[in-house]
Parts: sequence; C-alpha cells; structure tokens
Amino acid sequence: MTNPYVPLLWLMGIAAVLALGGVGASAIIGPKRYNRAKLEAYECGIQPTPHAVGGGRFPIKYYLVAMTFIVFDVEVVFLYPWAVSFVELALYGLVAMLAFLVLITVPFVYEWRRGGFEWD
Repeated sequence: MTNPYVPLLWLMGIAAVLALGGVGASAIIGPKRYNRAKLEAYECGIQPTPHAVGGGRFPIKYYLVAMTFIVFDVEVVFLYPWAVSFVELALYGLVAMLAFLVLITVPFVYEWRRGGFEWD
C-alpha cells in the first residue's frame, strides 16, 4: 500500500524544479544590461532622497494603508467560512462573529481618526 502523500510530494518537487529552473535560466540566459536607472532604488515613482544620519520619520499614512489591507483581508478570511457554515454554528457562531467584527473595527476607527482615508 502506497502513502497517499507521495503524489503531493511529487507535485511539490516538480513545482520547485520549475520555479528554481525558471529563475536560474533567466539568470544565465537573460540579458545583463545594467544602467544607472536600473541600479537606483525605486521609491514609488519619485526620486530617492538621502535620509538623515540618525534615520528619519516615515509618514504614518503608509502604515495606515497597509493596515487597512491587512484588516480587510483577515476579515474576509474569517467571514467567508463563517457564512458557509452559518446554520450549523447557530447563536454561538453569531455571537463569536459579532465579537470579531467589534474587534476588527478598532483598527478601522483608529485609521479613520488618524486621517488615513483622506487623500492629498
């Protein structure tokens, strides 16, 4: 009797060989035309500026936008299975999801108060 995980391991091995083979082949075969623009750091389409010696403050809006994406992604990940099994979960599932939605609202309100939804 064979192990049921053998086909999965084969598939993962083939995927790894294809991924690493593609990266390796592009490194070997691909053109190597470096210029000043390709070697510079890319900062959202603006010219990179040198930072202060001790570092510098980074705008909070960057983190607020990232937090919004994470909050909504986590919310969808938990809401979809809950909606699929809503009938089986009954009242306990409803109370648990309401508690989750209340907790997920906290970063949303924080971002709103900090001005994360106001675009310049």
